[in-house]
Amino acid sequence: MPKDKLLIVDDEHEIADLISLYLENEGFQVFKFYNAVDAFQCTQTENIDLAILDVMLPDMNGFQLCQQIRETHHFPIIMLTAKGEGMDKITGLSLGADDYMTKPFQPLELVARVKAQLRRYKRYNADPKEEGVIVHSGLVLDIKAHSCTLNGKPLSLTPTEFSILHILCQKKGSVVSAEELFRLIWKDEYYTKNNNTITAHIRHLRDKMGDSYEHPKYIKTVWGYGYKIED
Repeated sequence: MPKDKLLIVDDEHEIADLISLYLENEGFQVFKFYNAVDAFQCTQTENIDLAILDVMLPDMNGFQLCQQIRETHHFPIIMLTAKGEGMDKITGLSLGADDYMTKPFQPLELVARVKAQLRRYKRYNADPKEEGVIVHSGLVLDIKAHSCTLNGKPLSLTPTEFSILHILCQKKGSVVSAEELFRLIWKDEYYTKNNNTITAHIRHLRDKMGDSYEHPKYIKTVWGYGYKIED
């Protein structure tokens, strides 16, 4: 069975080397770089399954690299941010990242998040049991193809955005809490009330759909409960 290919980009050599060691011990094929330009070139020549990007890089920041990757690729991206840099997390998620970790972190937790992201990505991209098309008010989700169109125009969604929309459409008419969305998507992660990951993804998803926050046609916020798509 072919190994999953992971891209690691961090100019702190010790951190990049440590992450590589842990992931290689788990059976992954790792492509490790200390700068953004070489890392981006790798995404053009290798079929990468997941990327881990540090925010602070010597040639361009991780946000710019994430944005460049998202122009042509949909594999999961995990951002590494500095401790306490809350805006880094929001920025990364808004540019297409799927998850983030704050330095310093436990390598085993990063390994768990990598595995969770890959399981979810493969489940929504390659599982024949997930075949089917969901249609709602001009919104069309092709589950097997992992594609989405709105009023005939394609939407470029990250794996996490697609997962959120898929879950809300599956539970159409019912309210889904941020905690439930979080646990359905990141099965191995721990949710707290201060976690704004889902909020950031919902906001970016609305922007892509041209959905109004005040008068939403698709994703409605139910205060104190969560989110829903009307039946």
